[in-house]
This record gives sequence, structure tokens and C-alpha cells, in this order.
Amino acid sequence: MIDILDGNQCAAWGARRAKAQCVPCFPITPTTEIIETIAAWKAKNEFKGEFVQLESEHSAASACFGASLTGARVFTATSSQGLLLMHELLPIISGCRTPMVMTTVSRCLSAPIGLWPDHNDTLAMRDAGWIMFICETNQEVLDSVIMGYKISENNKILLPVIVNMDGFVHSYTRTEVDIPEQKLVNSFLPHPKREIRLDVKKPMTLGIPAMGLDYMKFRAQLHRAMMDSFDVIDKVQKEWAKLTKRKYDFVEEYKMKGAKAAIVMIGANTTIARAAVDEMRKKGKKVGLLRIRLFRPFPEKQIRKALEKVKNIAVIDQNICPGMGGILYPEIKMALSGTKKTISNYIQGLGGNFISEKDYIAILNDAIKNKKEERKWQM
Repeated sequence: MIDILDGNQCAAWGARRAKAQCVPCFPITPTTEIIETIAAWKAKNEFKGEFVQLESEHSAASACFGASLTGARVFTATSSQGLLLMHELLPIISGCRTPMVMTTVSRCLSAPIGLWPDHNDTLAMRDAGWIMFICETNQEVLDSVIMGYKISENNKILLPVIVNMDGFVHSYTRTEVDIPEQKLVNSFLPHPKREIRLDVKKPMTLGIPAMGLDYMKFRAQLHRAMMDSFDVIDKVQKEWAKLTKRKYDFVEEYKMKGAKAAIVMIGANTTIARAAVDEMRKKGKKVGLLRIRLFRPFPEKQIRKALEKVKNIAVIDQNICPGMGGILYPEIKMALSGTKKTISNYIQGLGGNFISEKDYIAILNDAIKNKKEERKWQM
């Protein structure tokens, strides 16, 4: 079914088609429309799951945790300070191997108070043990929510999933979207029998104290599950591609054949950067672009392969770790350790500051000339 939807509506449709059974929530801009959309469906009896309004994001995350432990399929959404308020619960949810899907709609962190997007809120959760997808389009948001459940609920994985989009650029911008039919999603995403859940007939204890070596074993199991998820994610994405003809991967290469310089980045601004690559290719410049779709687990192998023949690399960070620099930059450096490449970092787009096609052309031209690594702010 073709419709014109914004990113928030796409996230809501993903939860609806996945037949989420419980949606604990607390609204925050620019996520609010996701919650409003599901609430409107619930009022008209078009959404069959439980819709639970809480007094804060911390309470919403707590309710998600409890509902998922009973075996329910759970969805929620948040942004910015709301996501930070949830943070206490996120490693608990992953540590107890509790599957669920949460959409984060990126918005810059206070202070100063801002509404427009950068990625500091979602990337602050990179060590919380959640699988993380960072989307470029509204269609990708909808598809990733549905695929997220099949990954999260796999009994070899049992880890929560974040599906991220940019506030306003995605959340309030409408594009043509294909909403998959319910019958198709039902065949793709049956409700699995959960091996770990609270059941009065088979009592178990979750979230027990563990010290020293016992604690390390729990964390090692979580890390192993995260690394094992590569194979599950790959299988799920290929299965979805067969059903919908929409292909997704851990990373997405754009005009990388023969590229001597390339941009590496995440998020919605990738679309603008593509236009810059197109313009430079017309002028005979051998440039390309690599978008990181899967941020956790971090796809080092795929990144290394994609950039194997690229000499100069510009890592774009729409975020800032004060005192260090961009967050994506050291991850790319680690993935490419031991290679003789010039890898520079460009901080841009904080607080939703607009970066144009011309700005990306300037970054690429700069990267082509760089003979030593640079760290620059694009203001």
C-alpha cells in the first residue's frame, strides 16, 4: 500500500504491522507524533495492543522492561533528554536479554535548549548493549522497525533494538512510502516462543546480583550475542529483500568503484552528501560515499572492505564528544587500524545546523588534498 508518510508515522506503522502488544510511552518533541498516531488508532480500535501512558520516560522504559519479560512484543519511542532519562534502564534491559524495539528520533541535547537534530542523544547509548540501526529514509524506518523485532526476538540473540531517525528531517517530512500488507508481515514475523520470560508455571529469577568473574561471564555472554547478531541481521535483511525488493546491508556503498577519496557518515544528511558525490563525479573526481547503517554491533569487516582502495577519508560527525571530537571518527580509525590512509574528521550539523551540497563538495575537495589527518569544524 503506497502512502505519503513522515518518519514518525512510518515508525508507528512499523509497530502496528509488527503487532506490538504493549506500547508504554511518554511524548517528547520530535517523537510525539509517533505516540499520537498509535493513540488515535487505539481510540478507533485499529490498534489491538495495550497503550500505556506514563508520567516520564524513565517509567516508560521500566514498563517496557516488565512487559517484555512476560513475553509481550513491546514498542516505544523517545528523543533527546527523554532518552537520557531512560538511560538507567537501557543496560538493564539488554543485560536481562529482553527483546523490544525503540525508535529514537534524534534531537540535540540541552543546554542550550534545541529542537533540531544531531546524533548525540542516540550515540550516547552506544555502550548500552542495544543493537542500533541509523536510517536515511522514512521507508527504511518502517522496514527497520519490522525487521528489528525478528532480530531482537531471535532466541540466540534476545537483545533490544534501537531504530534511529533524524528529528524533523525524517520525523516531520513526508515522502512516498510502501506500507507492507499485514499478511506479508505476518508470514515474515510470527510471534516466537520465548525461552526466557517470566512464567508462574516455570519460575525463574532475572537480574540477580553477580560479582567478579560471574559478572564478567554475564557481560561476555551479552557481547557474544551482539557479535552473533551479525549473521542473524544479515539473514533477516535478505529475507525482507526477497519479500519487498528493498535491500539493506550493514553499510551502504555509493559510487565507491574507483574512488580515491570518500565520505563516511550516518543519518539523513547522507542524501545531501550523495548529491555532492554526483556533482564531483560529473567533473571527473574519483570520490564516493559510505553510509554506516548498522552502528551496533559495529561492522568493522564490511567497513574495512568497502574502504580498502580509498586513500583519503572524510569522517562526518553530526555529534561531538567534548574533549575528544566526533564519535564516529575513532570507530572508523579503529576499523582501519594498520592501513596507510589519511582519515580526517569533520564536525558538522550540530543542533540541526544546515549543511549544503556545496559544503560536502568542499569537504571532499579538502579530503582529496589532505596529506595528514585533520580535525575540523564546519560552521
